[in-house]
Amino acid sequence: MLIFVIYLIITAMQSLLSILLLFMPQGSEWIIILVVILLLFGGKKIPELMKGIGKGVKGFKDGLKDLEEEIKDDSTSAK
Repeated sequence: MLIFVIYLIITAMQSLLSILLLFMPQGSEWIIILVVILLLFGGKKIPELMKGIGKGVKGFKDGLKDLEEEIKDDSTSAK
């Protein structure tokens, strides 16, 4: 019975994964997406856009690092 339940779970996960991959852009579609982005934002705006995204990611990582340090400090002070 347990093997059958595991088989059903694996089959459901495979079906979900194949559905998700069906809607993901493939090779040439990425090129079209990049061309559209280039046309919408222009050559000068893209570096600024990437710089803003980079700052956002850096801020997110810094926030995670601060949170980890806080958790470590709380766990050491609780002992």
